[in-house]
Amino acid sequence: MKNPLRYQISEYDCGPTSLLNAISFLFEREEIPPEVIRNIMLYCLDCYNAEGVPGKCGTSTAAMMFLSNWLCGFGKIGRLDITSRYLSGENVYLGQNSPINDALRRGGAAVVRLYYEVEHYVLLTGEQDGNLLMFDPYYWKEPYEQKDILMTEDHPYSYNRIVPEYYFNRESTEIYSLGPKKGREAVLLFNGRTKLTDEKTIEYFI
Repeated sequence: MKNPLRYQISEYDCGPTSLLNAISFLFEREEIPPEVIRNIMLYCLDCYNAEGVPGKCGTSTAAMMFLSNWLCGFGKIGRLDITSRYLSGENVYLGQNSPINDALRRGGAAVVRLYYEVEHYVLLTGEQDGNLLMFDPYYWKEPYEQKDILMTEDHPYSYNRIVPEYYFNRESTEIYSLGPKKGREAVLLFNGRTKLTDEKTIEYFI
C-alpha cells in the first residue's frame, strides 16, 4: 500500500519531508525499512541560523549529498531496491537532455532545491504537456498570483502542484526558480523494480 505524501510540520523541514515523500512515492509502505526514515531525519536539519540555533536554517547540500550516497549504498546491500544520484551546478536544469526530465520519464523522482521566498526543497514526480508535476511540502491554501501555477488536491500520492517548466530554469530567486547555476542541486531516486530501462520498454526510446 502506498501512503499519501505529507506536508512539513515546521518552517524548516522541507528537506527531510521531500526525501521521505520521494520514498513514499516510489515504494509501498510495507517495503520501507525504518532505518531509512531514521537516517533521513538524523542527518537533515543540520544548518544553524545566525543566532546559532540548530535546524533553523534547514538542511545543507552536504547532508543531501551524504544521504544520496547512503541510499545508494543501502540499495547495493539489498535492504531496499533503491538507487540515487546527486546532481549539482549546471547539471541541474529542466528541458531537453536534462537528467531530471530523463529520471521522471523513467518512473523516478527528483528532490530539487529551488526558491519559494527562501531556498526550499520540493519533490518532482512527473511531467505533463510542458509542465512539471510537483509536490510542494509547504502547506498553502491561497491561489497563486501566477495564474499558470495550478494547485490540486486530487493526487495525494504523487503531486499537489502543476508548474510550467519555464519557471525552473530561471537564475533569479523568484517563485519556483532553481536560481543561480552555481548553487543548484537535485537528488534523483529510483525504485529498481519500476525504473524503465532498455530491457523494460521500447516506446521510451522511440
